[in-house]
Amino acid sequence: MPAPKHIEVLLKNIPQKAGVYQYYDKEDKLLYIGKAKNLKKRVSSYFTKKQEHAKTRVLVSKIEEIKYLVVSSEMDALLLENNLIKKHQPRYNVALKDGKTYPWICIKNEPFPRIFQTRHVIKDGSAYYGPYMSVRLVKTLLDFFHQLYPLRNCSLNLTERNIKEEKLKVCLEYHIGNCLGPCENKQSAKEYQIGIEHIKQIIKGDIKSVIQYLEASMLDFSNKMEFEKAQSTKDKIDLLSNYQAKSTIVNPKINNVDVFTILSHETTAFVNYLKINSGAIVQAHTLELNKKLEETEEELLQLAIVELRERHKSTSSTIYCSHYLEGFLKNLNIIVPKIGDKKKLIDLSLRNAKYMLLDLQKRKINNLEKQDNKRILEQLQKDLRLINRPRHIECFDNSNTQGTYPVAACVVFKNARPSKKDYRHFNIKTVVGPDDYASMEEVVYRRYKRLLDEEQPLPELIVVDGGKGQLSSAVKSLDKLKLRGKIAIIGIAKRLEEIYFPGDSVPLYLDKRSESLKLIIQQLRDEAHRFGINHHRKQRGKDSLGTSLDKIEGIGSKTVEMLITHFGSVKKVMEAKNEELIKLIGKSKTEKIRKS
Repeated sequence: MPAPKHIEVLLKNIPQKAGVYQYYDKEDKLLYIGKAKNLKKRVSSYFTKKQEHAKTRVLVSKIEEIKYLVVSSEMDALLLENNLIKKHQPRYNVALKDGKTYPWICIKNEPFPRIFQTRHVIKDGSAYYGPYMSVRLVKTLLDFFHQLYPLRNCSLNLTERNIKEEKLKVCLEYHIGNCLGPCENKQSAKEYQIGIEHIKQIIKGDIKSVIQYLEASMLDFSNKMEFEKAQSTKDKIDLLSNYQAKSTIVNPKINNVDVFTILSHETTAFVNYLKINSGAIVQAHTLELNKKLEETEEELLQLAIVELRERHKSTSSTIYCSHYLEGFLKNLNIIVPKIGDKKKLIDLSLRNAKYMLLDLQKRKINNLEKQDNKRILEQLQKDLRLINRPRHIECFDNSNTQGTYPVAACVVFKNARPSKKDYRHFNIKTVVGPDDYASMEEVVYRRYKRLLDEEQPLPELIVVDGGKGQLSSAVKSLDKLKLRGKIAIIGIAKRLEEIYFPGDSVPLYLDKRSESLKLIIQQLRDEAHRFGINHHRKQRGKDSLGTSLDKIEGIGSKTVEMLITHFGSVKKVMEAKNEELIKLIGKSKTEKIRKS
């Protein structure tokens, strides 16, 4: 089933960006939260594809409102989806428990810090990096860090006193080279900390120097003919080259913060709100404001902040904002970030406000186009003296070359706009020789016989590209199908653009400046002609292939298609160098073509 009208409008305006989408029912209750690499494609698929599962069909039937939040990457969308599902627990989502979260890398706050994977962020002064989408990625990174810098993985209390008093002894890890033995003072705290700082730099994205080190190691392994180690090192280089060390959304140091930005245009402004907890976005909302007077963006932003904080019961004492707000809410710490992770959150918030503004502008354009198209169709109805407004129009055109390769085209306009998914080509099957009248009779019959058999909607108006002869032929087909009088039909003569009606020998001449004439002549008929000519050329091209390459023994249709797709024409195939042909179809077939 097609999507409801208001949903179709929403789908048109969704951007092709990574993000999270939310479905609401008519009572504004959140039904479902999902992530997407491409929001437009993913959300549209719910309404354009047949859903196999009954639960999904029920969900789609309840959707009344679609909201979305744009992010910078698929990874960010996954993390945001995870946080929002945990917070709101929508009915149609799989329940996510707080205990099941994504892995982090922890560098422990202790003497000779350990580095390990964890799913729990504890405020103990340790450094946490992540979260990561893949446990495998975290383990690979930790293995790499331990290979690059032999760090301890024991839980011994390596205080300066314990080391001096020789209370600790090295273990097997030291003897096999995985640790340098700080427990027996075989490695200084300063030397150990250099490795820790390097790892922090790698995690933050400063990997250039590390890659240079690995490339030198890989070359060294290769010179020593240790190829397995060289390949293993190359894998690490590839991993680091493609590794996105930090998420735009998540930074664990940013906690219990509100983000507000504003974007205004003419009489409308959009304020975007993001709620940040433990570095992750847990709430998002965009508020539309209609300007009454000449309010500044700062004034509108102040109103929106009060409204949104109250609506979402926010108790944050810190606000990141896109504008300076002097003397506003003294008990709040309002920051206008310029660089770093805080600025990235401002940019993300502004991006979402921008998409809301674009949505509004597109809706206005769509509404204007609808109004304009309605007026044109009403004028067309009046000019052609039609009973109904022709929202659905179909136009037919024949094409042939001296009776050879006869084809026809049918183009469809709905609400005065092309509906290209409904366009159809026809190869003439029953007519021999150049007979445009018989060809028109055939394609009109085939078109509407099929629509009737499939119980598809019929057009309000049929336009035949041709004069009285073609029109009479088309009417014969409507008579056979008992559609005469149920569908309006006209013919357009090419020379003077006369419009003919069935049974009337006197044509109608519309004003050359008429919008009705422009719709019928310049758009419908020209589009049908273009569509038909393109198909006609393809048919001619296929036949010309058959008269040359297809007749070579040992050269099949698939080989011919491959050659023409690659080179563009038979002439270019014959002019191609042997090396090119051999690379594409092999030596044996190349020799057969050359001998032909």
